[in-house]
Amino acid sequence: MSLKALILDVDGTLADTEEAHRRAFNEAFRAHGLDWNWSKPQYAELLLTTGGKERIAAFVKKLFLPAADRAAVIEKIPSLHKAKTANYTRIINSGEVPLRDGVERLLDEARDAGIRLGIATTTTFENIQALLHTTLGPAALDRFEVIGAGDQVAHKKPAPDIYRHVLEKLGLPADECVAIEDSVNGLGAAKAAGLFTIVTPSYWTQGEDFSEADLMLPSLGSAARPLTHRAAMLVGNGVLGIKEIEERLMVAKKARLASGG
Repeated sequence: MSLKALILDVDGTLADTEEAHRRAFNEAFRAHGLDWNWSKPQYAELLLTTGGKERIAAFVKKLFLPAADRAAVIEKIPSLHKAKTANYTRIINSGEVPLRDGVERLLDEARDAGIRLGIATTTTFENIQALLHTTLGPAALDRFEVIGAGDQVAHKKPAPDIYRHVLEKLGLPADECVAIEDSVNGLGAAKAAGLFTIVTPSYWTQGEDFSEADLMLPSLGSAARPLTHRAAMLVGNGVLGIKEIEERLMVAKKARLASGG
């Protein structure tokens, strides 16, 4: 088997967490006496900036503020983000956010097939831990051999740094691994690192340009909610499993060899 590892993004890929993030940001703003309230359309646009602290900074940059006020707000960004993380953890720990359809099934299939698992994300380790513990139980982190979080690299997605970091820790070449993403920034990062990339867009990213994806599906599919119509034709049986991913990876390798790539 040429497939050795799956490397997964977290927010939007493992679970549709972005509404929880949006709520957590807005709660943090109110607690700090700020009258900011990010709407869903506004937050969808802000998601093009990866990283929570970076997202706040990008928002502040567009505000019409006197220089002194801008500097004061920028100084607050670390404490705002810390409060936001605490809010997000509380929301996730409440059990409000389930894994996306087919995620747990695919993780189980990977374990049973001896496929190694890694995470490559721009979110914090605390956020990863909260989501995985709540959805998969206290031993959830043990499923993943490498967990690459945003603060471990100098440049966040769409830079390929986090994927290169995870590949290095796994000790595997890119052509033996597959990335699963939900956003154009994640897709760009994975492709720049040389990975075959599957995209399952979320509500927040469904309008982005995924023409560079090797495979795009609305979800991974499950027995309860199999993929339908064109998506089902792409994987054959209504769900994307290890066998289907391996087949797709092999086809891509043969095509690359045939083209001299």
